[in-house]
Amino acid sequence: MNRCFEVDGNKLVAHLAVPTTPRQTGHFGVVIVHGFPAQIAGGVDATVSLPELADQIAEQQGWVAMAYASRGVGNSEGDFSLGGWLRDLQGAVTYLRESASVTSVYLLGFGTGGALAVVAAASDPTIQGVAAVAASADFDDWARNPRKLLVVARDLGLIRSQDFPPNLDRWAAEFGQVRAIEAAERLADRELLVLHGSEDETVPLFDARAVADSHGTADLRVVQGAGHQLRHDPRAMAVLFGWLERQRSMVLASDR
Repeated sequence: MNRCFEVDGNKLVAHLAVPTTPRQTGHFGVVIVHGFPAQIAGGVDATVSLPELADQIAEQQGWVAMAYASRGVGNSEGDFSLGGWLRDLQGAVTYLRESASVTSVYLLGFGTGGALAVVAAASDPTIQGVAAVAASADFDDWARNPRKLLVVARDLGLIRSQDFPPNLDRWAAEFGQVRAIEAAERLADRELLVLHGSEDETVPLFDARAVADSHGTADLRVVQGAGHQLRHDPRAMAVLFGWLERQRSMVLASDR
């Protein structure tokens, strides 16, 4: 079902999938975080196909699943900033809790969304686990050339206001503040799946290994021969769904 919530005065669109017949007792929820669009229409790891994934998780896993569009993406209001996207994710978690009877919340992020998910969970102890798919360890490459990224974001329609950002240096400083490689260490007491393609040309496999090493006990899974777009790779989705099932089993076992 289509929903809308507000963060920093921006109305953000969301899709909330609620299972009709939860498989077991316990209320599990996951927020799905899209990546940085690779083209104007989005992309398979952006918002276009993620409502379908939310529906699959609800139907097959019995979880409440929510996919949303961050500021500047699709029909959501606002202009892209990395710090803004992080606040959007935090707002999405709050909205999920308020909209459904969810007691165990997990984050599933693709690309940029994977890094944001790790960082958001590190500062929120109520998040029980994260699945980071093709996620960057940091955004130092963006920080080195913010003007280039600004042009790309405008071309993609992620920045629509002519006077945004009001301060380029502050906008660019946010890139150095979102570092999954450091946040993963603070997430060491919770579950982390790091899922990556061996032939990812957008985010090197090295980033996945660095994030996993920082966490210490992360479940690192490398899909051989796969590139950056793992959303429609059946092997990657099998790993993801298996991980979600294990999270359910572990939580239910600990409640006995």
